[in-house]
Amino acid sequence: MTEFIEKRVSNVRNDVLSGITVALALVPEAVAFAFVAGVDPLIGLYAAFMIGLITSIFGGRPGMISGATGALAVVMVSLVAEGNAMGMEGENLGLYYLFATVILMGIIQIFAGVLKLGKFVRLIPHPVMMGFVNGLAIVIFLSQLGMFKENVGGEKVWLQGHQLFLMIGLVALTMLIMWGLPQIKQAKKLPEALIAILVVSSIVIFANLDVATVGSFIRDGGGEGLKGGFPMPNFETFAKVPFTIETIKFILPYALILAAIGLIESLMTLNLIDDLTETRGNTNKECIAQGSANVVTGLFGGMGGCAMIGQSIINIKGGGRGRLSGIVAAVMLLMFILFGSSYIEQVPIAALVGVMFMVVIGTFAWSSFRILNKIPKTDLFVLILVSSLTVIFDLAIAVIAGVIVSALVFSWENATRIRARKRMKDDGTKIYEIWGPLFFGSIATFNEKFDVKNDPDSVEIDFVESRVSDHSALEAIFNIVEKYEAVGKQIHLKHLSEECKELLYKSSPKFREVIVEDIDDPRYHLAANPESFTKGLFEK
Repeated sequence: MTEFIEKRVSNVRNDVLSGITVALALVPEAVAFAFVAGVDPLIGLYAAFMIGLITSIFGGRPGMISGATGALAVVMVSLVAEGNAMGMEGENLGLYYLFATVILMGIIQIFAGVLKLGKFVRLIPHPVMMGFVNGLAIVIFLSQLGMFKENVGGEKVWLQGHQLFLMIGLVALTMLIMWGLPQIKQAKKLPEALIAILVVSSIVIFANLDVATVGSFIRDGGGEGLKGGFPMPNFETFAKVPFTIETIKFILPYALILAAIGLIESLMTLNLIDDLTETRGNTNKECIAQGSANVVTGLFGGMGGCAMIGQSIINIKGGGRGRLSGIVAAVMLLMFILFGSSYIEQVPIAALVGVMFMVVIGTFAWSSFRILNKIPKTDLFVLILVSSLTVIFDLAIAVIAGVIVSALVFSWENATRIRARKRMKDDGTKIYEIWGPLFFGSIATFNEKFDVKNDPDSVEIDFVESRVSDHSALEAIFNIVEKYEAVGKQIHLKHLSEECKELLYKSSPKFREVIVEDIDDPRYHLAANPESFTKGLFEK
């Protein structure tokens, strides 16, 4: 009992400390993505708070962090711009169209969860998953390079000289602390990311170093600061955005794209956290939680969001495993906005960049280099393709392209496996023994195996080593039977599965004469009814 309580207390401590670290890392990310989308920084921060809180409480993956993300922000840019063009100058109508779109996006995600579409994430092949991880690590790394620029005359230019070396030194110090603390036996359980941020922040503040901070980052982007009030319902959206067919036509395509990107990123991040923690999350529950969070966020004036792989990795590496870690991160973020803005604005950007660089190192699947020569060339192509598309375009395009290419490769490889072994019986009947899967991709090869014109008057097609997989395969069987009958030859089909026979009987009564039912072959009975075989084993 004592051990159980100690374990729980230890988890609470880890969740709280990890949640505080994540909250600090959320600030510049949420602000940066708000700037990308063309909205006020507080809109990004409110989204990070509300989405993070709701998904942490009700989501299907404890320990996963959600908030405003860049993958969604890049889609929102054109939405806000088009919405602004539809209103008068200074009306900011695009902002209200954004809120309406986020609400619709959430509703779509809720329906995806209710319809249990989250389980389809299991169909994503491992090369796609590895490509996603590598691509996202590169995207996170590239996004941090922008922090090495300063605002000069309204333009972003690279840091130079003393400023550049100081920035690099502080980033390196942060990374060194995060790497070194776990190497010390007595300090293994300490939250290295939080300690690194506190140490580097203290050095900058007490040495009065002239470096970029969270506050200067917000002001350089055009924001007024981190301080804000408690998020309140934004009923103005319903007054500004007319509920008409034209509005639906405008926001629906954006809502569908945002919902798809949000769910793909969230569910793939969930899979990654599952692998890291060796536990299993609930994909459909996560879909509903993400959707509900976006509906609430849209109603309260947030920009919407989804799972954040960088912050999720920080949380898991920091020992955050339970829902409490995400709740603490969201609540602390709100506390920063309400009461601690003046302190958080003093945190140097270099410390947060160092933390994110360590996330990049921990996220990238370095094992992919080791297996380059050990995996099929097609899997290697998919891995590189997904990584590249994630960097060039976005996650949704990369994953969808990767799944399509993997499916085409799988179909092609299976299409070439169809075989037909031919032999003659003593009575002159020619037998075609079909091997391999029969589906839309292998039909052309299947048809080439038969010589209708020169075959004898009696033909048998044996499917004992084949599996009829789809309607195209059934249509191919139907056509081959008709070809033989059209030239007056007798044909019989053997060893078809029960489902296949049932469908063929429905298509035409003549198949009751063509299909051979009375078969004495144990291989066929095992293949046709594996459930009864397994049941028999257990009964014995």
